[in-house]
This record gives sequence, C-alpha cells and structure tokens, in this order.
Amino acid sequence: MQRVVLFFLCLFLFVTVFISGVGGNQDYTDQRMKMVQQQLEARDIKDPEVLETMRTVKRHLFVPEDQQKRAYEDRPLSIGYGQTISQPYIVAYMTQAVRLKPGDKILEIGTGSGYQAAVLARIVKEVYSIEIIEALALRAEKTLNSIGYPNIFIKHGDGYQGWQEHAPYDVIIVTAAPDHVPEKLLEQLAVGGRMVIPVGTSFQNLYLMTKTEDGIKKETLLPVRFVPMVENK
Repeated sequence: MQRVVLFFLCLFLFVTVFISGVGGNQDYTDQRMKMVQQQLEARDIKDPEVLETMRTVKRHLFVPEDQQKRAYEDRPLSIGYGQTISQPYIVAYMTQAVRLKPGDKILEIGTGSGYQAAVLARIVKEVYSIEIIEALALRAEKTLNSIGYPNIFIKHGDGYQGWQEHAPYDVIIVTAAPDHVPEKLLEQLAVGGRMVIPVGTSFQNLYLMTKTEDGIKKETLLPVRFVPMVENK
C-alpha cells in the first residue's frame, strides 16, 4: 500500500513539474534568447552590454499576466491606463543610442511598466524615473522592488518638469512623445550629456540631443510611434 501511495505521489510531482516547466514556461528563457537574436542582433543592435542586458531582464514580469506569453514579440503591449510597454527593439535602440557608461546617472521620463528602467539599471549607477500616472508608478515600483533594483528611484510627477533635485543627469531617456522638447529637461542635462526623445504628435521622430558648451547638438535617428507625453496643466 505504501508503495502505491509513493508511486502516485511521485507521479503527481512529475506531472506538476512538467506542466509548470513545459506548459507554463514561466521563465521564458528560450523566447528571450530568440528575441535578442532575431529582433536585435539581426538588426542594428550591436552593443554587447545592451544585448546581454536584454537577454537578462525578464520582460514578461513587466506586463499583465494575461499578456506574458506575448512579452517577447516584436511589438508594444498594453499595460493599462492607455499606456504601453515599448517593443523590445525600441528599448534596446534607445539604450544603445545614448552610449551608456557605468557611472552614469539617468533620468527617465515615463516609468510605465518599469522595464526600460530595469534595462538601464543593469548598466549604470543610478536611474531616476518619473511617471505621471500614479497607479503605474506604484505598480512599477512594486515590480522592481520584488525583483531587486536598489539603484532605481521612482517618483509620481510631471515629466515636463524633470527631477531637479538630482540634476544634472548624464543621460535623459524620454519614453513618451511631447509635441516639443521640454526646456527644463535640457536644463537638467549635464554638459556632455545625451538625451534621446521622441517628438511630435501624429508623426514622431526620435532625436538624440547632446549638450555641449556651445549649445545643443541635435541628430535625427528614426521615425517612431509613442503614446503622447501628458503634462499637468
């Protein structure tokens, strides 16, 4: 009798592990590796540190549970409140474009899910991130704390105003599209600092802006589609 009970107990454990490990595939490692290979390396993402970070950060943890199986597709996904998590390629492209250094202090405008902040935080010293939708700011903070990112600091506030308390920043990444470049963000960028920002309404361009002693150097990168950047009136 004991052998029968032991047999069925082992069988139950085996089926449970099989279902969770194969059917549920909760880690999505294969999908993440394929994402990097097919969506990033096959295009123009060449920075080895960016590629390794994209292999490491688990994007599915930053999307609603009912969308986790789609987390590594080459597309943005809804995270609620009319907001999206950017497609993996855009996250990697913007991260590569600002030429990160280990000691950089970054300001991110538009925390959203927290995924872009997590990617940045694995490469640089500190990430300060602002989100205008309080529920998203709280959810992102909870997600990041549960994974373990002590170098990310999140604030509920207006991205147009930046975060003056910790300025100047070596890098500013804007993940929503204003119709103009906010002057206060330029003011909070250090000399030699880089800002990547989508600008426009129906049609947007992604720009790389570098602050020099003589002013702002502006470079057009590529056409993009981001949700509008909301301003407190």
